[in-house]
Amino acid sequence: MQKRDGTIDAAIHMFGVFIDLAVIWINSAGEVVDVRLAKSWRSILAPGKPACYVLEINAARIDDFRIGERVEFRELVPG
Repeated sequence: MQKRDGTIDAAIHMFGVFIDLAVIWINSAGEVVDVRLAKSWRSILAPGKPACYVLEINAARIDDFRIGERVEFRELVPG
């Protein structure tokens, strides 16, 4: 999480990462602003629009998120 929405602060790199990842950028309003496949060992990626959160998940899940969708973060309560 970044302190505020931005593009440079939300950038990631894939150097030293051994697997491809689905990367989902989400702004402070909870809106998905960019979705990309990040290839292992290949590049530096920044979102197309300012983001506050960067979600890195299994590459097979890339189609689970669409630009413009809303995401809600909830605390999980044990039990």
